[in-house]
Amino acid sequence: MRKIEHLGIAVKDLEKSNRLFERLLGKMYYKEETVDGEGVKTSFFMIGDTKIELLEATREESPIAKFLEKKSEGIHHIAFDVEDINKEVERLKMEGFEILNEIPKQGADNKLVVFLHPRSTNGVLVELCQDLNFKA
Repeated sequence: MRKIEHLGIAVKDLEKSNRLFERLLGKMYYKEETVDGEGVKTSFFMIGDTKIELLEATREESPIAKFLEKKSEGIHHIAFDVEDINKEVERLKMEGFEILNEIPKQGADNKLVVFLHPRSTNGVLVELCQDLNFKA
């Protein structure tokens, strides 16, 4: 793992949360997009080399909707930038971590993503991110 890529924060109202984080961080989000496969609309703020991703559910059965129902708004996951997501998944499996999706899928912000189950990471949902432009 090379760095923290972003912190994901689940929110009930993306527009309202964007305004709050604009005031908090003193800058506007640089990108907003919808990831239909995950049932989520996102926005990104850049803070130094790290991003803050706000996530709003677009359908009731999405993982973010379930998270909000169970835990309310707050930090949802921490994402790490990796050079080769497939090699990192294999390494982590060998180390005994539980992988939620072993086959990387398209995520927000031009990334391939894989998630580790919080059961195997002290209760923290961990996301691995690889830039889609990277060729191993």
